[in-house]
Amino acid sequence: MSDGTAKAAKPAALTPDICVIGAGSNGIALATAAAAFGVSVVLVERGTLGGNSGSHALKALIEAGAAAQAMREAGRFGLKASDPQANPAQLHDHIQRTLAAEATNHAEERLKALGIAILRGEARFASRSTVRVGEQAIKARRFVIATGARAPRPELPGLDTVPLIDVDELSELTRLPERPVILGGGATGAALAQALQRLGSTATLVAPEGLLPHHDAEAALLVRRRLLREGLALHERNAPVRLERSRSGLRLILAGDGSEATVEGSHLLLAGPRQPEIAALDLDLGGIRHDATGVVTDKGLRTSNRRVYALGACAGGTAAPATDHAGDDHVGLILRNILFRQPLRIDAASYPRIAWCQPEIAAIGLSEAAARAKAGAIQVLRWPFAGVAGARAAEETEGFVKLVTDRKGRPLGVTIVGAGASELIAPWCVAAKAGLTVADMAGVVMPAFSRSDASHRAALSVHAPSTANPRLRRLIGFLRRFG
Repeated sequence: MSDGTAKAAKPAALTPDICVIGAGSNGIALATAAAAFGVSVVLVERGTLGGNSGSHALKALIEAGAAAQAMREAGRFGLKASDPQANPAQLHDHIQRTLAAEATNHAEERLKALGIAILRGEARFASRSTVRVGEQAIKARRFVIATGARAPRPELPGLDTVPLIDVDELSELTRLPERPVILGGGATGAALAQALQRLGSTATLVAPEGLLPHHDAEAALLVRRRLLREGLALHERNAPVRLERSRSGLRLILAGDGSEATVEGSHLLLAGPRQPEIAALDLDLGGIRHDATGVVTDKGLRTSNRRVYALGACAGGTAAPATDHAGDDHVGLILRNILFRQPLRIDAASYPRIAWCQPEIAAIGLSEAAARAKAGAIQVLRWPFAGVAGARAAEETEGFVKLVTDRKGRPLGVTIVGAGASELIAPWCVAAKAGLTVADMAGVVMPAFSRSDASHRAALSVHAPSTANPRLRRLIGFLRRFG
């Protein structure tokens, strides 16, 4: 057979213990942990190792915006306030420094040194036991899908004609958009719009589903007030109809209340809900069920194909909706099951949901409205930060701690809105994992002058009904006779 007609021999199938599809932060974490135990691992990625850096870049912008706002509000402490001016080059450097440590951990050389085989390309299931990446077949003992999620482009007429920035591209910004229009009123959109406004842009936030629809309505109200106070233009519950190119950038036409409204801007930033990145995997050929929530999993993160797991933002079914860092927990659970045969069961109620806007919102479990719909008779315990000495000293009294319990005082949900809420939720995450009651948490001594005292005082209020209990009053009266 001549060289011109000979077919190249297909490479022999790889037979690792674990094949991880998707080299984002969760996929890499699982691969490196498995390799540390001497397990053979193949890691498949079609794009950049480490996944997209949009969330890290967003957090860097949020912190820069917070620093700028602190300078403007220094007068609250008797200090001279100033109006800071953002330096685009230095701001870009700040974002890159934030990403640098992650990039080191995700370097291809490091992964290969750990013994991980890396395949570049699109992974597709060829059967229940085989994945192909181009001509390379992989027949692993177990597969883990960790492809994450991405915000899809909306089907808006005129979208391709206007200056467009995706949230996942924030790390590439070399200058701030002058008049950004942020489309999406969830946690990402609200935080991004506020950060850009604080850094000197004139931002508009368009929230078709309302502002922070997946968070407590009372907490979202405080955020709304802050955004408006800081000069952000906010359009809620107006559906985007079409986009038009203008001399200054773009016009976004909104529909609502039987009329149309026009929003002008320089750039459109897409910050809508994210959807699982699973379309290219040929899941049906792998015998893997999937729906709009992602790869359908049970409480053990297993799919309908018992060889295959899914984790993080692409995991649906029982695992949905995943929070930003649910995948961190998923990694450990899946590893313990694959390597040590330990049974696993996800506990989504203990995963915190965070909105990084300021004031921050942090929550676990059910919101007040969801608890009333599900449990009926509930008890709501709360304490405002205005009643905490440390918060008053910091001039950060906006917000509260809200505990929702059943009639026996067992926590159904916790919502904290205020400065540092993302840190203050941590003890409640531990409580949810350990099965502690609100009365248990009331017995925990918190540091003096800390904002966490609000959680302590809210928990203590679970005992308030006891003060009016006639039997307890009679008992106290009886005991007083003995001195």
